[in-house]
Amino acid sequence: MRSVIRDEIVENDLSGTGNNGRLSRAVRVTKLAVLVNVSLTIFKFAAGVLGGSAAMLADAVHSLSDLLTDFAVILGFRAAEKPEDSTHNYGHGKIETLAAVFVGLVLFAVGFEIFLSGLQKVLAVAGGAELPVPGWIAFVAAVISIISKEGMYRYTIKCARDLGSDALAANAWHQRSDAFSSVGTALGIGGAILLGGSWAVLDPLAAVVLSFFIFKVAGEIFYKSINELLEASLDPGTCCKIEGLIMSTEGVLDCHKLKTRKIGNAVAADVHIEVDCKLDIVDAHEISMRVEKRLREACGNKGHFSIHVEPFQDSVHRVAHQGADQ
Repeated sequence: MRSVIRDEIVENDLSGTGNNGRLSRAVRVTKLAVLVNVSLTIFKFAAGVLGGSAAMLADAVHSLSDLLTDFAVILGFRAAEKPEDSTHNYGHGKIETLAAVFVGLVLFAVGFEIFLSGLQKVLAVAGGAELPVPGWIAFVAAVISIISKEGMYRYTIKCARDLGSDALAANAWHQRSDAFSSVGTALGIGGAILLGGSWAVLDPLAAVVLSFFIFKVAGEIFYKSINELLEASLDPGTCCKIEGLIMSTEGVLDCHKLKTRKIGNAVAADVHIEVDCKLDIVDAHEISMRVEKRLREACGNKGHFSIHVEPFQDSVHRVAHQGADQ
């Protein structure tokens, strides 16, 4: 039971390192992304100018936007790992969620820019205009971009899953969106070079199609992050597993009023447990501590758990008691 919950709930640190290890690994992978994006941005701008490719120049701007999100993720991680204080009793984990929201918004903006730019070029060609035929250096830059950004996506998404970070996962998909846009750029440039000037319309057509994939990813990231900021509960399956873990704890006769949420990469849960009414307060407290220990083993040591102990009531008495409260 515990291992299943540990797999499905965002874990504190699957690699076995502490908070500093989690932060250092997240910053390390993002700094590598910064290095890749700086190199690609410079190379793409140069290739766009030398190859006479407006598509490659737009692709360079996309890579430049990746740099902004990389810095946002680094700052978000550093702020989110700050310990609890007198004014932030539950820590600063929501900052990491805010960083994911920011990445989602940037993805929306990038997708819209790619869509609008591609649509304008398609309409221009439909009106009789001709797009310039780019040089081979622009095509080479697009291929290099696809390979490097897809590689960064795979590396970053693996780290995001290991660390249970939505912000890092969002940034990984931003890396892939750049690879997607470079696919469109490569198709357009390659088609224009091999098939002639009129086929340059392949570039904006591919960009328009790919922009919808970017919109989809951005929507998923944004929806999930906003849900967390609005204190959405964990998914029903995970809640059932948590409830099963509580009920299987020795001394717990029943439980109810389970409430769950996420705070950054940590899990928070409030629950009422029922124990034998003949137990003294020390024994009842011991049972609640046993429940908390099992929850921390399953959900991570950074979790926030509030366990309220009540004397056991059968279902008839509980219904009557709840009716009186209402």
